[in-house]
Amino acid sequence: MKPIFRTLAALAFAAGLGACGTTFQLPEPGQAQSQAATRMFADARSQGPRKTLSAAAAERRFKRVAARISPVGRKYCETLTAERSNFDCNVNIGIDRKMEQRNAYFTYREDKPVIRISMPMLRDSASDDEVAFILSHEYGHLLGRHIEKQKQQALAGALILGVITAAATADSGYYDPSLVSTSMDVGAAAGSTAYSQTYELESDTLGTRIAHASGYDPVEGARFFARPEAARTEAGRLSFWGTHPPDAKRLATVLATMEQIDAKVELQKVQ
Repeated sequence: MKPIFRTLAALAFAAGLGACGTTFQLPEPGQAQSQAATRMFADARSQGPRKTLSAAAAERRFKRVAARISPVGRKYCETLTAERSNFDCNVNIGIDRKMEQRNAYFTYREDKPVIRISMPMLRDSASDDEVAFILSHEYGHLLGRHIEKQKQQALAGALILGVITAAATADSGYYDPSLVSTSMDVGAAAGSTAYSQTYELESDTLGTRIAHASGYDPVEGARFFARPEAARTEAGRLSFWGTHPPDAKRLATVLATMEQIDAKVELQKVQ
């Protein structure tokens, strides 16, 4: 590989490393938490069909829960991002009334932070605790700066694989721009998903603290994640359980976080 290509690849790799990983230290579940989570996971999967809430009852549940989660989430955000100037903690929390699938998400719209939960998911909830944990979990994506990091990782992945492919074709005496472009697309996709599971665990950790501080039971709320559901909808799109894969490790993380809360162990940033 030519020196210029090696330099570009090294810079891209450094950029990717700078974006990866969590912002906050994750608890390490012990054997007791793992065993309890496994039992909870099995119990959740053995339960029968849920009773669906009416649209009016679901609406009331959302308003009731969002009114308590929003100020606590904002306070956490302002405290944890105090050193970052102009970080927007004013999250718009609402219902996505167009989404037909059970899902929830965090995103930015016109550079403003947004959390949305669909009406089908609200109607499928069994308690205020579940809705509180879902909303708090999505708040965790804001605090962990996951969208920002995934964009940086996608760029780094595209550059790394693009540079490697360009160097290989140049060394062979034939430069193929279409092959380089394809490689960059593949690299971007790989980079953006490289730490997705770690980010979900970080959001679970932050969500546990926010839900608890709001007066809800995060352990009861997290049972929602353990349900046996298909990863894709009938239309072939990733469902909530496809983007938030259920496993006992996630429940163990919630239990370990609750143990820290009970022991008054504060949330720590990664050094």
